[in-house]
Amino acid sequence: MNNSAPLREIVAKIIEEYFSTLDGQPAKQLYNLVIKEVELGLFKTVLEFTGGNQSKAADWLGLARGTLRKRLEEYGLE
Repeated sequence: MNNSAPLREIVAKIIEEYFSTLDGQPAKQLYNLVIKEVELGLFKTVLEFTGGNQSKAADWLGLARGTLRKRLEEYGLE
């Protein structure tokens, strides 16, 4: 049985920690920052678990292979 917290709770905790590092300063472009960081980590991890197989990774992610390749190129992961 897995007792880990749901992903949304983990993300919420990390965002709270991020806010504490801002020391009262307003957050800027938070949505884009979070999406980029999560997507980058997701792609790296899925590619690792698929042995670098982009077709398999795209399937696991529910993306077209071309879409995944484009996103990987944007992140310099091609």
